[in-house]
Amino acid sequence: KCQPYVLKGLSDDDAWSLFKEIALEQRSINPTFVKIGKQILERCGGVPLVIRTIAGVLSFKETEKEWRSFKDNEFTRIAQNEGKILATLKLSYDHLPSHLKHCFAYCRLYPKDHEIHVRTLVQFWIAQGFVKQLNPSQSLEEIGFVYFKDLNERGFFQEVGERYSWEGLTCKMHDLMHDLAESVAGTESSIVDSNEVASKVGEKCRHISIDPSLIVLFKGKKLRTMLHFPNERNQNMNDEIWDFIISNYRCLRVLELNGLDFKMIPRSICKLKHLRYLDLSGNFNIKSLPKSICKIQNLQALKLNLCWELEELPKKIEKLVNLTHLGCEDCSGLTHMPRGIGKLTSLETLSKFVVDKDGSHDGADLSELSGLNNLGGRLEITNLGFVKNAKEKFKAANLKEKQHLRLLVLVWNDYGDDDGGGNDDDDDDKSLEDLRPHPNLKELFIGGWRSDAKFPSWLSLLTNLVVIRIWGPSNFKQIPSFAQLSCLQKLSIVDLTLLEYMDDNSPKGSQGEPESFFPSLKSLCLENCPNMKSWWRKSSIDDDNEDDTTVIGTSTMAFPCLSSLEIVNCPLTSMPLYPSLDDDLRLVKTSSRPLKQTMKMNITSTTPSSSTSSLPLSKLKSFHVHKIEGLDTHMLDEYLKHFTGLKKLTIGDCKEVDLEGMEWQALKNLSHLEIINIPQLVSLPLGLQHLVQLKRLEIRNCSGLRSLFPVFQHLTFLEVLVVMNCEELELSAAGFQILQDHTRLRSLALENIPKCRNLPEWIQHLTNLQILSLVDWPNLTSLPDEMMRCLTNLQQLNIHKVPQLEERCQKDIGADWYKIAHIPSDSWSRVGESLNTQCGCQVKSWKDLASEYLVVRMRLMLYVWEWEFVTITDDDALCLALC
Repeated sequence: KCQPYVLKGLSDDDAWSLFKEIALEQRSINPTFVKIGKQILERCGGVPLVIRTIAGVLSFKETEKEWRSFKDNEFTRIAQNEGKILATLKLSYDHLPSHLKHCFAYCRLYPKDHEIHVRTLVQFWIAQGFVKQLNPSQSLEEIGFVYFKDLNERGFFQEVGERYSWEGLTCKMHDLMHDLAESVAGTESSIVDSNEVASKVGEKCRHISIDPSLIVLFKGKKLRTMLHFPNERNQNMNDEIWDFIISNYRCLRVLELNGLDFKMIPRSICKLKHLRYLDLSGNFNIKSLPKSICKIQNLQALKLNLCWELEELPKKIEKLVNLTHLGCEDCSGLTHMPRGIGKLTSLETLSKFVVDKDGSHDGADLSELSGLNNLGGRLEITNLGFVKNAKEKFKAANLKEKQHLRLLVLVWNDYGDDDGGGNDDDDDDKSLEDLRPHPNLKELFIGGWRSDAKFPSWLSLLTNLVVIRIWGPSNFKQIPSFAQLSCLQKLSIVDLTLLEYMDDNSPKGSQGEPESFFPSLKSLCLENCPNMKSWWRKSSIDDDNEDDTTVIGTSTMAFPCLSSLEIVNCPLTSMPLYPSLDDDLRLVKTSSRPLKQTMKMNITSTTPSSSTSSLPLSKLKSFHVHKIEGLDTHMLDEYLKHFTGLKKLTIGDCKEVDLEGMEWQALKNLSHLEIINIPQLVSLPLGLQHLVQLKRLEIRNCSGLRSLFPVFQHLTFLEVLVVMNCEELELSAAGFQILQDHTRLRSLALENIPKCRNLPEWIQHLTNLQILSLVDWPNLTSLPDEMMRCLTNLQQLNIHKVPQLEERCQKDIGADWYKIAHIPSDSWSRVGESLNTQCGCQVKSWKDLASEYLVVRMRLMLYVWEWEFVTITDDDALCLALC
């Protein structure tokens, strides 16, 4: 029996270090401050949250008198109450300025441990009138963010993380801080998550987070905030809820009803005349908004992101004179923008501008962007190929004056237009040169540009660029050198089928010193550029000599800090080398030559006494090779010996690689292994038994594989096993009494294993199994009774393309229903079609999956552009459609 571990406070030294860092800063040299600080610290009990909070209070007190008064008065009274941590935290709240007290108490609306999107929180504060604009030169959002920083510096938030700007900033609250927020908010705020709470919340309540199904039970007539929690899709929402909200909550300022599958918004919404923030994002079925919404003249933020079916915005949108944020990201159904949108000069967010393709909708043209110079964040302009009088209209968009934009997306044609879009006769009039953005821009995406095939001169002037993504189809044969962009961290080139090279120079050309060659680049993706054989137009290396892998010290051009590299369907035989990769290397249908050269590099700092961590790719975490000609068993084996930090390995369709002949001992840290399309593989390599840390094993399309045993018995750390499309595989474990050791296995997926007509008996020993997925088992007629009784921890049963089993598992009436009735309802049961059951058993038709697959793949590609450069495979998209 394990003894409880008693948590203790920080040591005196650690406590003082934390306190000093926050409270003293430059005052640490003053012995009086130090003395008072240590006296206060003695009463904090070594509790980090208390130390951080009290230190945050003191950091805003400037004089010795203020510190001494705090110690002798307020803090002494609190410290006398042993163990009253919340009372101590309340002291920090009492010392807040009044405007910050309102802002902090409002955070009570978030559930505990919820990830808070800071920009949205600030917009809530603004809508409630908590943010005061004392300085006209600062926007309300900028002032609100200062409020957040003040609260954060005083210790009220934690886990603050960001990317390139505060727009993506998130944070959390400590549970005790959440308790404090609940305490100080009193009866004005509440999380309504049950019938009991809904009936108890009184008329004084002004702000609620609520389960939408409980809305009709809540009677507070003076409500100012209604947020939707939990954030789960709900298909049972109806117009009656809208009528109830509009009839009862006329004082609302913030209304968040995202992801609830409303089909339409009532015209009576205009009666919510005090509304300042309206979020309808993720209501996929909304096709239009009522014209009456334009009567809500106080509206500051209208969020419509992910409303896929939305075709148009209200025609009189210019009446929303106070509108600051119009979010329509991923509204792929939009056909145009309404005329007059350019009059909304207060707009700070306009995430998408859609050019009217043929003018049939009488939509706004690009000139309406001219005066919207307060726009920040993301601006995506689509259907550029359909612009008439392009030179004039491109200039009229006035992008060069939009200094607050972070991301600019220029799309030649809308997603799904196969013809390239636009009038070919007018193509010569369309030049990227006339779409010059402001040099403050951080991210630039250019998609499907088919016109002059010339990159603009201004591109080299965007010295603040952090991310560049260019995708086709396009006519580009060469792109400008980005090597000297000092801030560039991510570069992605996709589907440029005519591209021949990346740089007009030779490897030893005019790039300058190594430190000026992509000095900040961390992620590079080159995908589907089948004509690009060399990085350089003029290569000093004989590309025809495939055996030439000579590398001369550090004179060979190399990326100095590249962390992630993806090359897919690009026959590159010469390119800058990449010895510093420490995250991910993904090579698909490309030459193995740059990899050979990189592995042969001589690092000048490496000596016989150096550790192996300084060798090329020794810190690599993920390695994916697929269809690599020239990569044989010996070569791969030698490389893997150096990849001592590898966590994930994927080997796919490498005909010259014999997995059974490889040595696996060096991969002692490997936790994820994928083997894909290796038809010559007959059995699992014996060397896999050395992978004592392996937690996930995926085997796909290995037509020659006959058995998982005996190697499988040694993989006792496995948590996930996926086996797909293995025509010769027998799952029987006859003679192996080993599955009792696989207590860590949590997820098992078996798909298209035609030789197996019944589920193997050993599955019943996987007593901790939580997810079981069975796909394409046409001959499976029943679930074994004994097996299902043994799987007591099963939380989710996914069944697809198992016709007889689908019928037998129908709720209440199926012959096998009693075997699966104990499985809890799964979290995906409300997405897509499912069997007539609310258990964890979910079934979709393959016709539906085919259409959903296309949608999922496109959506996922759109999202990953901003975050990580990855290839979305067919398997990935199909898997998400299934889910």
